[in-house]
Amino acid sequence: MGMWIGRNRKARVTYGFDEIALVPGRVTINPNEVDITWRLPRRDSEPLVFKIPILASAMDGVVNVRFAIEMGKLGGLAVLNLEGVQTRYKNPQEVLQKIVETDKSEITSLLQKIYQEPVQEDLIRARIREMKDSGVPVAVSSIPQRAESFGAIAQEAGTDIFVVQSTVSTVRHISSEYKSLDLEKFCREMRIPIIVGNTVGYDATLEIMNCGPAAVLIGVGPGAACTSRGVLGLGVPQVTATVDCAAARDAYFKKTARYVPIITDGGMSKGGDVCKALACGADAVMVGSAFAKAYEAPGCGYHWGMATPHANLPRGTRIKVGATGSLKQILFGPAEVDDGSQNLVGAITTCMGNVGASSLPEFQQTEIIIAPSIKTEGKLFQTVQSVGMGTR
Repeated sequence: MGMWIGRNRKARVTYGFDEIALVPGRVTINPNEVDITWRLPRRDSEPLVFKIPILASAMDGVVNVRFAIEMGKLGGLAVLNLEGVQTRYKNPQEVLQKIVETDKSEITSLLQKIYQEPVQEDLIRARIREMKDSGVPVAVSSIPQRAESFGAIAQEAGTDIFVVQSTVSTVRHISSEYKSLDLEKFCREMRIPIIVGNTVGYDATLEIMNCGPAAVLIGVGPGAACTSRGVLGLGVPQVTATVDCAAARDAYFKKTARYVPIITDGGMSKGGDVCKALACGADAVMVGSAFAKAYEAPGCGYHWGMATPHANLPRGTRIKVGATGSLKQILFGPAEVDDGSQNLVGAITTCMGNVGASSLPEFQQTEIIIAPSIKTEGKLFQTVQSVGMGTR
């Protein structure tokens, strides 16, 4: 499999969202009658059920307590970053304002300085209690090196879901400098569902699933504010990554009868991208830049990646996305922009209706074609005028 790229070396051809299209079905369904709920399994109780298959990324420009509460009330799930400004500063809004106002030539050094402040355990508890008191499901995240300590604090404070997230997640992480997280032991000892990410490969996904997580995040480097692919040359386009990891999920389910959802994370700024991710096999998607445009987002129209403030090798940048509408508009409309970045749920239900899928599992069986001209065919005027599908 693959193509020759030179003497004695082959490479696989892989695909991103702009290179494929979904084929309309022979039967169509009223979009108001499709089921888009998804379930996150729990070990000792019924699964958590979410009305919409969309999560908000654990990024400081996207999620704070207020945003997470609003997202939960609308039927989705927002993840709070336990290593961000919300848990390092008692008044994070002042810090966020500095980030927003700083010149782009100085932003990386400012972020590196801001994120040197230590995380305060009492702030972890306080933020979780605020979200918990609102009655919505609470999800928080940390890197693997701090998962054990932060996980224990978060669980005790009432968190419903804990996310262990890094640039690349594997079960067999080798290091002589620090103790690696024993993922299987961590998943076994935590009483709440654990989501693990990020990965892009079939074999790596199977190994992670064998450790007992509730779900796996898929994607390395596709995020709008992420620069990992440029800095490290690392990543797999999201269509191929999602299809490969969905195959691992299905093989694991066939072998164990335990279904582990996969969540495509990153690279989706428009409704069409979200639809393609779900059709390629994702059970849900995690989105950042689209939600950074919400009036409720703490970044005030700015967005930056989780690895942007890395002390030695930043792998992200701050981008301006603008504040274009309320969170409710971005999720449910009515859309007031023409580029597909609002009414994401409407895009999902309408697409499902047009391919004849009444549920997400049926949507995952949609016919997919390779179509590199799908976004440009017949769209010359939009491109020239930078409107609709011609916007970037």
